[in-house]
Amino acid sequence: MTDEHSGNGSGNRSGNRSGNDPGSAAGSGSEPVVRYERRGPVAVVTMNRPQYRNAQNSVMTYALDAAFTRAVDDPEVKVIVLAGEGPHFSAGHDISSPGRDVDVSYDRRAVLWWDHVDREGGDRRFARESEVYLGMCRRWREIPKPMIASVQGACIAGGLMLAWSCDLIVASDDAFFADPVVRMGIPGVEYFAHPWVLGVAAAKEVLFTGQRFSARQAKEWGMVSRVVPPAELTSTVTQLAERIAEMPSFGLALTKKAVNQAQDLMGMRSGMDSVFGLHHFAHAHNAETQADPLAGQTAASMRDAGS
Repeated sequence: MTDEHSGNGSGNRSGNRSGNDPGSAAGSGSEPVVRYERRGPVAVVTMNRPQYRNAQNSVMTYALDAAFTRAVDDPEVKVIVLAGEGPHFSAGHDISSPGRDVDVSYDRRAVLWWDHVDREGGDRRFARESEVYLGMCRRWREIPKPMIASVQGACIAGGLMLAWSCDLIVASDDAFFADPVVRMGIPGVEYFAHPWVLGVAAAKEVLFTGQRFSARQAKEWGMVSRVVPPAELTSTVTQLAERIAEMPSFGLALTKKAVNQAQDLMGMRSGMDSVFGLHHFAHAHNAETQADPLAGQTAASMRDAGS
């Protein structure tokens, strides 16, 4: 297929209060942090911070949201693919790169809550994470077009949240997954879908150990739909997306909504709400008893402990 449209995912939306456009911020050199391409009926949204293993800062969050909005608004797009540039899909939330931007204010899109920047303590953390973490992933899960995550290399913690916001995950056999945040004393990432996508026993094993699990293991647990050699990842995802695109758009939207509703009736949404409270209780405990809300953990320490 030919590349019909390309560019960043910022559309015409505004950025933060200083007037910067989050979708056009540099990712790799002068490249945007998120690339957008339309290939026939398929929109490919690519995270583009490979030098930081596509760690997700707020700039990337809002660039992803703008790219997804662009795909939803384009009637010729029937399927959305989420990919990561470089050897890794995503190492998770940005907790230590030079591009970490927790103190920056953005136009909120996922939840109607006050801005986090002028708040303190638990109020500040709850406001920000309600928007950029839990709120955004829930927003993306409700996109009325099928979404496929194309995963290679690392898919860690916040990377799981991105993949789990999609409807299907296709992984290369070099992909590996983990949610190691229990090392921070925190019961899993903010988008707590673990029992529903992994099953109860597997969710406990993944969280209790913090260790990596392979693409093959993820498929056995039902989290991943297909595992292929790295050289076949792009072509497999493309073929699957094109096959799905043969279905009528409205039928796909209603079917996606039907499955999501059934999953929520199994308790996923209310379960997430309850665990989000425990998540922030753990942050507050860390802030009172240790050096910081992350219990002194860094991206490097989390990576090394889980390897």
